Amino acid sequence: MGKNITSQKRGKGSIYKAPSFRYVGEVKHPALAEMTGKVTDIVHSQGHSAPIAKINYNGNHLLGIAPYGMRVGDEVSAGQNAPLKDGNTLPLSKIPEGALIFNIESLPGDGGKFVRTTGGFARVLSKERMEVKVMLPSKKERSFHPQCRATIGVIAGGGRTEKPFMKAGEMSKKRAARGKLYPHTSAQSMNAVAHPFGGSSTNKGRPTIARKHAPPGAKVGMIRPRQSGRGKGRKQ
Repeated sequence: MGKNITSQKRGKGSIYKAPSFRYVGEVKHPALAEMTGKVTDIVHSQGHSAPIAKINYNGNHLLGIAPYGMRVGDEVSAGQNAPLKDGNTLPLSKIPEGALIFNIESLPGDGGKFVRTTGGFARVLSKERMEVKVMLPSKKERSFHPQCRATIGVIAGGGRTEKPFMKAGEMSKKRAARGKLYPHTSAQSMNAVAHPFGGSSTNKGRPTIARKHAPPGAKVGMIRPRQSGRGKGRKQ
């Protein structure tokens, strides 16, 4: 019997669509040019966890992620010759080793893809002619093209995840702002028609391995693990 589970309902026209029309706009680095601007305002966007800075670059109003310590009226620069100051955007080849950075481009000119959440920062480890090694917040090291740009500093709003949600209504509003489903129901607590794990015929806590050629709606549980169970007879 086919089961249309929640992960299959997400799509165009569903209730899970993110309300992007209420976001302040696209947040990315300015165009590939030498630019100097002034911070005109710092705002909140429900589509971003970090504070968003409105920057006026000679009449061009762009949005950027606000670093810790940024204020309205501060001057920020972007380009090859920008000074080494928090909030300025430079290519990785121009940023010294050991500097803290955020909003790193995956490819030169894409506007920034890595390290964009509150309190986040990465660190430049080493620089070579064809690559720059950066340690991400997950402690994973990744190599970037030397012309990929990044902003110097630490993203503002650190400690956001440490504040507890005292009421379920607060969590519900937070999830609704991003178009996420809340509350979450355990798959094994559902009816058999709602999920492959539902119904009284399943036992809670047993390992459930998706079959190799399962369709997307049935790819749930332990997705083809290399091993499962208690490991009887294995070498300790």
